[in-house]
Amino acid sequence: MESKTMAAMAADVPRLELRRASKSFGRVRALVDGSLVLKAGEVHALLGENGAGKSTLVKILAGVHRPDGGELYVDGEVREFTSPAQARDAGIAVIYQEPTLFFDLSIAENIYMGRQPVDKVGRIDYDTMHREVAALLASLGVDLKAERLVRGLSIADQQVIEIAKALSLNANVLIMDEPTAALSLPEVERLFTIARKLRERGVAILFITHRLEEVFVLTQHVTIMRDGAKVFDAPTSTLNTQDIVAKMVGRDLATFYPKAEVKPGDVMLRVRGLTRRGVFKDIAFDVRAGEIVALAGLVGAGRSEVARAIFGIDPSDAGQVQIAGKPLKMGMPAAAVKAGLALVPEDRRQQGLALELSIARNASLTVLGRLVRFGLISAGREVQLAGQWGTRLRLKASDLNAPVGTLSGGNQQKVVLGKWLATGPKVLIIDEPTRGIDVGAKAEVYGALAELVREGMAVLMISSELPEVLGMADRVLVMHEGRITADIARADANEERIMSAALGQTNIHLGHAA
Repeated sequence: MESKTMAAMAADVPRLELRRASKSFGRVRALVDGSLVLKAGEVHALLGENGAGKSTLVKILAGVHRPDGGELYVDGEVREFTSPAQARDAGIAVIYQEPTLFFDLSIAENIYMGRQPVDKVGRIDYDTMHREVAALLASLGVDLKAERLVRGLSIADQQVIEIAKALSLNANVLIMDEPTAALSLPEVERLFTIARKLRERGVAILFITHRLEEVFVLTQHVTIMRDGAKVFDAPTSTLNTQDIVAKMVGRDLATFYPKAEVKPGDVMLRVRGLTRRGVFKDIAFDVRAGEIVALAGLVGAGRSEVARAIFGIDPSDAGQVQIAGKPLKMGMPAAAVKAGLALVPEDRRQQGLALELSIARNASLTVLGRLVRFGLISAGREVQLAGQWGTRLRLKASDLNAPVGTLSGGNQQKVVLGKWLATGPKVLIIDEPTRGIDVGAKAEVYGALAELVREGMAVLMISSELPEVLGMADRVLVMHEGRITADIARADANEERIMSAALGQTNIHLGHAA
């Protein structure tokens, strides 16, 4: 592998080159011009909105789909893949967002599945297998035991196993498809460290993400797709966020974060002394009408748990919550909704939607009582309601009676948001509003939030994305180990200050609005 790597680099031959690839599924042209050049020792970002053709392109590289047209070169040689096995044998490996491993087998057994070393009598040579896997894991700088069962490992550790498996197969091209979507900040940093080590070895890495800050931290080159075709590529160092967003959505955006300048009104959400033993303690803050307050912090700090307790999903041991000056009966979500509180959960697929039901039914689940006529739910009124909110939130759906699970992530988020806005809330709690959705959909969600606060709604936004927090929030509350460690005004907020508080290294103004 090493001599081949050096030869390819010396000759400046791309590790992989895809020229004008196309692919149709019936009348749908999923890929019109899939063109891509991956160089040895380079991390290359592939960006685009959902439906831009990225997944189809990746599946062609992985041997899952055969292209209708175009050419593929690996280390300068023309290749045609008819199966994933052929792509793997050519040195191409894909690391998906959620790895598919055998949980009841060890790390070593997963890495060497189907090709275990054997001894002289044909038995699996576990000593050799464990030794080789231990060396692989050590080379990646991770502390995992080859003998350990996969069950119970984090998504981040599972991804490391997939990377080690790829290296054991002498992979020269590594495709990482949304690898950081479910990772905490320390896990992302470890993954990036591993990616940089692979880059130093001459591996070409194709990195697909919706988090633009990661592009500038990790990659050297960017290719952007739109409507099934490559529309732009350039060195990362020549670009900024606005450049990338404009190319992805096909229009200039005046600002990615359309922050509404609104004078805050009365306190709509007041929390005092909220405590759940072992989870969070003495949480106190206010959110006013026309204000976005961000709840920031590392994964595990207790942010989502606070939101769930306010809404009444999870129990609390102490504390009071008021909505528009009136006490809220704790532990009762129905009472929270009646009082004017709405919660868009972090996991929209598991907690926010019934994927097998229609878009219209999902959009109206919170207000079905209003749609009943003669004891039956009016399907026509369901569709009418869904259409109203769909228009306002720019929902892209051709048939409101289609299952909501057929929508893209961004459009699913709009359905969840519309479902709760239909209740006419005074306070909106929105947990990770743009997780896993593309840049164009992010801009539309931000626009919707800006419009809501202009109309006087109070918004509590939980987010792990610091640019999102800095771009949209009027104030930032930072949590560390179940406590609020900072209350930072928009004018004083920056990434260093927020991260310092999230790590428990400072204590910044913990007051409450009168």
